[in-house]
Amino acid sequence: MKRIYEDAAYAPLKGCWWSDTVPNLDWPVLTGDKRTDVAIIGGGFTGLSAALHLAQDGVDVTVLEAETPAFGASGRNGGFCCLGGAMAPRKHLLRVFGPEGLAEWRNAELAAVNTVGDLVDAHSMDVDRHSDGETVLAHSPKAMAALRALQTEITADYGLSPKLYEQSELASQGLSGPFHGAMTNPVGFALNPQKYHRGLAQAATKAGATLHAHTAVHGLGRSKGVWRLRTHQGTVTADQVIIATNGYSSESVPQWLRARYLPVQSSVLVTRPLTQTELETQGWTSDQMAYDSRMLLHYFRKLPDNRFLFGARGGLRATPSAEAKTMRALVADFHAMFPAWRDVDITHRWQGLVCLMPDLTPFCGPVPKQPGVFAGLGYHGNGVAMSSYTGVILADLAQGRSPRVPHPIVMRKIPKRMALGRYRRLALGLTYAIASLVDR
Repeated sequence: MKRIYEDAAYAPLKGCWWSDTVPNLDWPVLTGDKRTDVAIIGGGFTGLSAALHLAQDGVDVTVLEAETPAFGASGRNGGFCCLGGAMAPRKHLLRVFGPEGLAEWRNAELAAVNTVGDLVDAHSMDVDRHSDGETVLAHSPKAMAALRALQTEITADYGLSPKLYEQSELASQGLSGPFHGAMTNPVGFALNPQKYHRGLAQAATKAGATLHAHTAVHGLGRSKGVWRLRTHQGTVTADQVIIATNGYSSESVPQWLRARYLPVQSSVLVTRPLTQTELETQGWTSDQMAYDSRMLLHYFRKLPDNRFLFGARGGLRATPSAEAKTMRALVADFHAMFPAWRDVDITHRWQGLVCLMPDLTPFCGPVPKQPGVFAGLGYHGNGVAMSSYTGVILADLAQGRSPRVPHPIVMRKIPKRMALGRYRRLALGLTYAIASLVDR
């Protein structure tokens, strides 16, 4: 496999709080040769959602996960099921796709959140669901003015009525901190991503899907009208193939993926359970999932057992020393934002990769010039909802039928290759420097 980060970025997941909340789960290794209707490369939310919907439709489907279950972003994220999936500004979406394309995309965002809620309910998943929508906190007076304008846009685009809170109202909402106001969008909820992943895997298996772990696909070729996927332990022959590897993709499976996506690092910490006194001292008693308005945003929420989760983008390298430096910066930001908890033990720390795309919009569709191969990736840090939704679309495309859910033109645009090729993450240094200036 050809990946663009150092080996540490793909090391076994350690220090993650979510892993402590679910029993050890593994899937069997593929051995020998197998025939299936649809082979899915990648066992995260995208792949499992696709597998579940295919199996429910009576399709023979096989999932091939290179590492352990929930190894990638699906097991490492902050558990925010919310609107999003693209980083492209609204003006860009309007210019490129027009008002109709923007409306399609907004409807897809709403449908994506509902997709997760419906799956959780339909399969009785215990995912520690909480939070009534999502709250963004203004980090400056200028950012608060932008939230007031954004409130109008959200109403126009989504038909929603977000609630604005002035700085003087934050304490009464249990949202105290160095913020200048807030806005709560009523759509979305928080969950435990590994419990959700486990629920998807169990539902897919019950429906008839076959799941394999420790089965990296290192070769993909077509012969006599079928696809042959080569692993170190065996092969899979399939009529259709779905690529669902997102930020943990290989540059060579398929070759078309090379330089069409950009993984970026994200870091998370979780504290010990906080006492009610500690919560009240800091003034954060809300169950809302939240983030601040910076370009290099922080995201945070109180978990159901009163632990506190705090995460941020950043980091340019995945060497042990670089990751340690990034984590020190995250802890410093946490202490600066929530100073009353400076002496609270941080019990868990981990890092993962978020996937960006050249046009800052996700891709979901057929891979050009490779008949029967489909891909879905690039959720820009909002993958819980959009990856699950993408899996539904991919399941239908693999069956040669129109998707049962809206498939907006925003997601159908073929991503171009990024400049600098395998060295494309070098551009992140300049991007982060600019963002740091803007965030002041």
